[in-house]
Parts: sequence; C-alpha cells; structure tokens
Amino acid sequence: MVLVRNLLNEIEHLPDHRVFGKVTAVQGMLVEIGGVQGNLSVGDRCLIKARGERQVIGEVVGFRDGRGLVMPFQPLDGVGLGSRVEVANAEAILYPDDTWLGRVINAMGEPIDGKGPLPGGDTPFPIHNRPPPAHSRQRVAGKIDLGIRAINTFLTCCRGQRMGIFAGSGVGKSSVLSMMARHTSADVSVIGLVGERGREAREFIEDDLGPEGMKRAVIVVATSDESPLMRRQAAYVTLTVAEYFRNAGRDVLCLMDSVTRFAMAQREISLSAGEPPASKGYTPSVFAELPKLLERAGPGAPGQGSITGLFTVLVEGDDHNEPVADAVRAILDGHIVLDRAIAERGRYPSVNILRSVSRTMPACNSDEENAVVGRARRLIAVYEDMAELIRLGAYRRGSDPQVDEAIKYYPAIDAFLTQTKKEGVDLATGYAQLAAILAQ
Repeated sequence: MVLVRNLLNEIEHLPDHRVFGKVTAVQGMLVEIGGVQGNLSVGDRCLIKARGERQVIGEVVGFRDGRGLVMPFQPLDGVGLGSRVEVANAEAILYPDDTWLGRVINAMGEPIDGKGPLPGGDTPFPIHNRPPPAHSRQRVAGKIDLGIRAINTFLTCCRGQRMGIFAGSGVGKSSVLSMMARHTSADVSVIGLVGERGREAREFIEDDLGPEGMKRAVIVVATSDESPLMRRQAAYVTLTVAEYFRNAGRDVLCLMDSVTRFAMAQREISLSAGEPPASKGYTPSVFAELPKLLERAGPGAPGQGSITGLFTVLVEGDDHNEPVADAVRAILDGHIVLDRAIAERGRYPSVNILRSVSRTMPACNSDEENAVVGRARRLIAVYEDMAELIRLGAYRRGSDPQVDEAIKYYPAIDAFLTQTKKEGVDLATGYAQLAAILAQ
C-alpha cells in the first residue's frame, strides 16, 4: 500500500514535457550548461548524464553569459563537454510521515540506516519553504523541559523559542545536544547533523542519543565530505521534517549542529557562482539565507504545535563576535555560551551562565522562580569578579559581606551546574534544588 501511494505521488508530479541542454564548460565545482535559455531559474534541478549512464543531480545557482551555472550534489566524475542535461521542472519536495521516527536520512530525504525503504506521507512539503507569516503565528508560551539543570533553571526555554549554542571546537556542543534529545519533554526530536564528521555521526546516534532517544527522533545527516549543496540542503530538510510534525500538532525539538557549517556551505556555493566576498570571506547571500532558515522554527498557527530550535554555532578561534555568530545571535531568542575555560576545569556542561541569556525567560517564570535565579546569578557574578583574588589568598573574609556570601554558596552552585550525560533533571526538580542550596 505504501509503495502504491508513493508511486501515485510521483506520477502526479511528472512533467508534461522535457527540456534538454548540454554541458559547455566545467570550472571547479560549477557546470555551465547551454541551450536552455528561458527554461531555467535559480533553484531549478537538472540531471546531467555522465559516462556509464550515471546521472548527476545539480541545482541552478546562477547565470553567466547566457548560460546556466549548475552546482552538483554528487561528484562530477564522467561529466564532459557536450554531456546531455535534462531540466527537471519539479519542485524539491518531501513527503514526511510518522513512520520516519527512529530513522536516519540524508539531505535528499533517502534512508541511510539500512532499515529498508522510507514510506512517504500524503502531503508534500517544499524543502525551501518560507517561514510562516508573523501575524498568523501563536505567541511563544509554556516552558519546555530540556533535561539539563543549568539550562532549565538559569536559561529556561519556552515552546517555540529559538536559542543558539555558541562554542569553540571540543567544548561539548554535541554532548549538550544529545542530553537535550534524550531527556526533553518534547513530543518529537528532529536532529540535523550538518557537515558532521563521518566517524561521529554513528557515535552520536548509538552512544549519545541511544535507543530511547531514537524512538522519537528523526536524524538528518550530511557529512563533511559531501558537496556544499548536500550540506546546505541537510539544514533545509531538517526544518522541513520538523514542520511536518509541527503542523500535525506536535511540540518539536529541532536540534542542528551546526549553523556555521551551513553558512560555510552557502559561502562555497556563492563564491563559486562569482558572488564577491564581504565580511571575513562570507558573501552577502550567507547573511540573507540565515534568517530564511532560522525563522522557519518557532510556534505554528493556532491549532498547530511548535518548533523549539536549538542551533549550535561553531565560533572560529573562540571569537564570539565573528560574522556568523554575530548574525545568528541577532536573529535568535537567546544564546547559550559554552566556555572553554570552564570545560578545562572539568565542569560539564560548560555553560557560562553570566554570558548566556534567554530572552523569553522572565515572562515564563513565576516571581519566586525569577527571584531564586536572580540571586544565584548575582552570587556567581560577585564570585567571578573576585575569583583571582580569592584563589591567590589576597581576599580577607569579612572585608565585604557580598563576597563572603558568594564564597559560601559558590561551591554548591558550581556542583549544581555539573551534570553527567545520562542524568536527566526536570524543571521542577532543578528549581527546587537551587532554592534548597540558597536556603542553607
């Protein structure tokens, strides 16, 4: 029955005519095609006939001297001058279904987990979908439990909120994402591994996420060795699958690692098409694509669910003001900073509470909860200001009552912020534990 339904979907979208061109030049990752003037537009798909009847799927990324510029999804081996090119008029769409839960797919929506064919749903979802109109969306409301004590209490997230996780390499981004996916109260997790190391993809799925986390998750994987188009499309496919579950009334936790690799893929594409670089080699189209991607997350229309988005940002050289980090921070509803210095001290997750903020948090908490969190923040801030003097033994107890209070509570708060990957702490328990520490 599933195969028949998928076949009918394909038949309905067959074109009524076919348009062919030919390869006129190949430069780096770009293929120039001619003979198709008036039949191409940016974003269209093409099928390039390579040697040995192999087909290479490409996407139109621009035009030059009356010829189309096509970037391939696969390697260009076997493509030469005069190779035939067929223009595919069909829009890039997916047919997500509830049976996709527990599966791993690639950027084309194809299964790569060896568990057999992937059934298709009845409703098409465009891969390059537009964000919902602002006036038709529900407001962000209601807390979502992410299972991480430090984030649940100090950086409480609401359903439909979008947060960035900013960190350098090796500071624990993947571990934080796996803890969220495993312990969250969301109905469904959709996880996009964009430009991930091939070795780490399976480790993340089997070790970090585990069987329990996989039961209610869909994983989209595009490894670092794949073409920039595949890496970019993996991000779009992640949001497309999340939109399916949101429209079905589910609360979705959308995790993406990482937005920076999406931006790098877009930079490769636009530089190949001849777009001039702007800030640190990033082209203007990178900063135009970021809001188009990130704004797709959020609450849906009345009667629908929500997409709570957590997007990691790999800050180059631990510079949190580099162009991509700065642009993403301006778009999202808050940011979680993972600090290398904290990780080197052995505290995981290495969340820097003072540099992180959740913009929706004060409104979704009670006055009592805000008071507890506010006091704990002040104690951390006072201690951090005097940390160097305290470690050197230059501070004398009794000199400042606020510092004395911070010294008393800081070890317990620091232990409170520490959590193992397999340990899950819900919202109520986190607030109760913090309140108990401050009541001593």
